[in-house]
Amino acid sequence: MALYLHFGESDLLRCRFAVSPLWETHDAIRTLGRPDRHGYHLPWLRRIREAARELDLTAIRLLMPRSGHSPDFLGPPPIGPAATFHEELAAVRTTPADVARKDLALSLACTKGAAETPQGRAMLEDPGRAVQELADTLERAWQVLVEPDWPRLRALLEADVAYHSGRLARVGLEGLLSELHPRIGWDPATLTLTARASSHRRSLDGQGLVLMPSVFAWPEVISGFEPPWQPTVVYPVRGIGGLWTQPSGAAPEALAGILGRNRADVLSALGAPTSTSALAHTLGLAPSSVSAHLTALRAAGLLTTHRRGHQVLYERTPLGGALVTGGQEEA
Repeated sequence: MALYLHFGESDLLRCRFAVSPLWETHDAIRTLGRPDRHGYHLPWLRRIREAARELDLTAIRLLMPRSGHSPDFLGPPPIGPAATFHEELAAVRTTPADVARKDLALSLACTKGAAETPQGRAMLEDPGRAVQELADTLERAWQVLVEPDWPRLRALLEADVAYHSGRLARVGLEGLLSELHPRIGWDPATLTLTARASSHRRSLDGQGLVLMPSVFAWPEVISGFEPPWQPTVVYPVRGIGGLWTQPSGAAPEALAGILGRNRADVLSALGAPTSTSALAHTLGLAPSSVSAHLTALRAAGLLTTHRRGHQVLYERTPLGGALVTGGQEEA
């Protein structure tokens, strides 16, 4: 199976990155039932296992076939570069019943017998009610599976966007697309993106392309959105290997002696561009305390900042990195 996305000249100017908490919630549900996706997520799975058992995910799992169509209206491309979960979910709730029924029928047909189950019949008989009940399920899943870790997940996703935005500036779109994932390729002769993903062919027709990093999509590349949805490619986020690891310990004593323990820990924790809230979550410190440390470290030339949507991300300067690594080059 292969994905083919055909660009026009105007599409090359309309590519953007986005992050979606709603998408992460969908794929967190998928990951629960997909052993091939457990890998890096085993620490998370062990921690949320008991709480996840309280969720009734029967109906929504009928709409997540191992291969085939999943309803676009339930996990659409992000409505903006930094939309909140509740903003995205509110858009799901406005789906017209006729649109939902068509999408539901396509998805249920991908799993033998799904349309004949009690849940499948109920969704097709009253799609308007199904939209609201499925949205309720997604909200509960968000609260249990994703929201407690969202500061950490968002920081990783935002760091990926910052990194690849920088790469876009350095190597251009052709270079960037070939770097996103080994399964993604680019044919400059025909302006076509190809990927080993779901079977899908689409011309972008001036809409451009959304590139969306995802934590729970690992190890897959995902696309397949049909009109009127904006074409989107979902790819595994960078740095997932260290996502669920606990902080490796306090900063070196020598560094703590210079900067103070908490300030040294903040500097050491900045292995990738990270927000204040994510650092506070990781280190178990008050956001106000972390903010004060970041301000001091930045004033000393050890950190730099850049904005991504509504967030300010901090990362070490070469001087800050040298302090953490003892003068050795960072990996």
